[in-house]
Amino acid sequence: MKFIKFLLVGILFGIVLTKSEAVSWYRIYEMFHFQSFHMFGIIGVAVVMGVIGIQFIKRRNIKDITGQPIVIPDKEKGFAGYIIGGILFGLGWGLVGTCPGPIYILIGAGFWGIGIVLLGALLGTYLYGLLKSKLPH
Repeated sequence: MKFIKFLLVGILFGIVLTKSEAVSWYRIYEMFHFQSFHMFGIIGVAVVMGVIGIQFIKRRNIKDITGQPIVIPDKEKGFAGYIIGGILFGLGWGLVGTCPGPIYILIGAGFWGIGIVLLGALLGTYLYGLLKSKLPH
């Protein structure tokens, strides 16, 4: 019961993503073929809101729910890791037709076949954990 507010925010987020068609395979297909601005607009708004939110946290010294200051470490300098990771993420997104966030939304909407994608995402995360020390960072 303590975390019911987080569950409600997650449900609201899922409804917003569903109603905005951000979980639609067709919208993702359009995006990767540069046929529509729809998904680029959603992603752009998310990036802008993220930048605003991070700046708000940093400038106001916002604290987390335990009262500790939120510390956001600087990213490591590098180029190859971001390019390789971005390419792998984009290829997975393009091949599957969804990014990791909407997997749970699609399962909740009754698209049970996406469960295979969830298993693949979990397996990929597990393998990354095993190989992390051997990968360039």
